Amino acid sequence: MDDLIFYDTLRQALWISVVISTPILVVALLAGVSIGLVQALTSIQEMTLTFVPKLGAILIVFWMTMGFMTETLSAFFVDRIIPLIGGL
Repeated sequence: MDDLIFYDTLRQALWISVVISTPILVVALLAGVSIGLVQALTSIQEMTLTFVPKLGAILIVFWMTMGFMTETLSAFFVDRIIPLIGGL
């Protein structure tokens, strides 16, 4: 396998992983900041108060974007990985 093909495939794989993980990471960041702000304003320092809503938001966004994630990964494997394995 040529080095250019290897590095290009690696670059595409890393970019796809960034694109796929962005919605979940953005929601986790927004939920964490908003809950932290509420905790700072009300002086409530409970650890489960940050964990449970953030986990719920992440699960909802994961459920909503699961089809997009599956399509993106499947397209990458069908269009890029399988032809490399087959030598095409």
